[in-house]
Amino acid sequence: MFRITLPDGSVREVAPGTTPADIAAAIGPGLAKAAIAARVDGELRDIMRPFEGDSQLALVTSKDEKDALELVRHDYAHILAEAVQSLFPGTQITFGPSTDDGFYYDFAPKDRPFTEEDLPAIEAEMRKIIAADQPLIREVWSRADLIARWQTEGESFKAEWAQELPEGEELTVYRAGKGEDAWLDMCRGPHLASTGKVDPNAFKLTRVSGAYWRGDQKNAMLSRIYGTGWLNKKQLEEHLTRLEEAAKRDHRKLGQEMDLFHLQQEAHGSVFWHPQGFVIWRQLEAYMRRAIDDAGYLEVKTPQVMDARQWEQSGHWGKYRENMFVIPDEVPNTEDEGPIVSDDAQWMALKPMNCPAHVLIFRQGIKSYRDLPLRLYENGCCHRNEPHGALHGLMRVRQFTQDDAHIFCREDQIVEEVQAFCKLADRIYRDFGFKYSIKLALRPEKRFGSEADWDKAENELRDAVVRAGLATEEYGWEELPGEGAFYAPKLEWHLTDAIGRTWQVGTIQSDRVLPERLDASYVGEDGERHRPVMLHRAIFGSYERFIGILIEHFAGKLPVWLAPTQAVVATIVSDADDYAKQVAAKLQAAGIRVETDLRNEKINYKVREHSVAKVPNLLVVGKREAEEGTVALRQLGSERQQFMPLDEAVALLTGDATAPDLK
Repeated sequence: MFRITLPDGSVREVAPGTTPADIAAAIGPGLAKAAIAARVDGELRDIMRPFEGDSQLALVTSKDEKDALELVRHDYAHILAEAVQSLFPGTQITFGPSTDDGFYYDFAPKDRPFTEEDLPAIEAEMRKIIAADQPLIREVWSRADLIARWQTEGESFKAEWAQELPEGEELTVYRAGKGEDAWLDMCRGPHLASTGKVDPNAFKLTRVSGAYWRGDQKNAMLSRIYGTGWLNKKQLEEHLTRLEEAAKRDHRKLGQEMDLFHLQQEAHGSVFWHPQGFVIWRQLEAYMRRAIDDAGYLEVKTPQVMDARQWEQSGHWGKYRENMFVIPDEVPNTEDEGPIVSDDAQWMALKPMNCPAHVLIFRQGIKSYRDLPLRLYENGCCHRNEPHGALHGLMRVRQFTQDDAHIFCREDQIVEEVQAFCKLADRIYRDFGFKYSIKLALRPEKRFGSEADWDKAENELRDAVVRAGLATEEYGWEELPGEGAFYAPKLEWHLTDAIGRTWQVGTIQSDRVLPERLDASYVGEDGERHRPVMLHRAIFGSYERFIGILIEHFAGKLPVWLAPTQAVVATIVSDADDYAKQVAAKLQAAGIRVETDLRNEKINYKVREHSVAKVPNLLVVGKREAEEGTVALRQLGSERQQFMPLDEAVALLTGDATAPDLK
């Protein structure tokens, strides 16, 4: 008999072959109907999978939304694959994971790539499969049998993947239906008990794109079908509404309308900032400089290109080499066939991050324990060779600038420094009107450093957040096993925007690995050499991405202090041109970024144009205003027009146009 311990501490003795579903049924019919999966010794499993020994059991229902969504989205992906193979015989299947808001599956079509015109028919077939309520049965196969099955069925991609899995690893498949003709897919699981457990009205296929097999552009091009999946129709409708709102807020669309920036193939993955957009950048840069000056940071500037041996020593060459832009020495070819790379070329690389360069600054001269903490800050331009398909406007680029800093400190200073950073980040995010959650990303499977060092680093970060009063439900405190960097655990700040999306931006990492690898040291109070601990930290993350988030969060209606043009003085008649210039001069003298619009156009046309450009304040002047020394003020988003003396308008606008006080 197996002893199964429930969350309340009670124990049930069951015979081998018993499943979590059996226990749910024994507890009561309501739970038997509600239970969709189980956590057995902490692992999410099928509700129909038998126990294998004494276990801790927690039954999962749809109220456990995170687990439930992952399960239904995984099921939708399998149902999608079965539907595609039913409609398009000869199509090969590859991978189909769940995502943050849905699922996708990659296919190798037999005849032609799939298009969005195929989606309605595929959706209809998926609903037939759901209505059939096919049982989803987990099976364990031998490696040889599974490879033979895939090869026999012409599933070359699945066969290739099965061949590369480690010898002795348990290979599982899920059978949809019963009998030899049932649809089969190789999958770790878990899944719901049957296809009918998902809601046929809670999913929608959204788009089709190309994707390379295993993400490598040297491999075959596949057709990827995306979908969104939820627990019920209401959740789906709410999500589709959010997507509509997100489309209106798309920073690429608004960036064009507001004349902020553009992207083009000649510099794929890098941004061309226009004058209006660069005003936003400069305001953020000035704001952040005030923040770091107040917090005791010293600003530095480091080279863009560094010797590859430096990246080898730091460990980045082995971990990030494929994402680095590498520059070899070139030797002229004697046959005038162009440059060639010599065998003994000295390899250089554009920096993908700033941390090794900051260590080199720290190593200049002898550092004493009295010099610590040393906080080095850089608006550091970095380059990463991101795949073409991953690039997305300002959100993911190849050239970006980080608000990057590294704090070199003693062991006894770590918690205090992390706590101070938590308070700084809190103040800054609140200035922009963001709510956030904090998560602790713990050690990954592949990592540098000793277990003792990882224990210390994780506990220090955890302790600092507790002391800062942020490890609470209010701040969404959560620990993420396996998601730390290869050299350090990290705290992550996840901002929530105006339409409920989350963006991971700020981080702080407690690193003992890089100072060791790059031989950073200081002289302690005992006169001996000691290693500093290096805290990697950023708040914006990157200027490009943070600006993209701000544009979408505010739907282009940026806070007045960030708006590229804070006011436009527009004339109704040409007789008011001279007065408009006087108004603009007075606003400019008060520190307001102002332009005049003296064009011979109707005032309604001017109002519409500046509204589209998201100018927060429009001051309309005509002959009457010129005679009386007044203005008609129209503020973005308001239908009301306010008439007031010019001095009153200047005072009103000056207050809104001032950046937040960091003191």
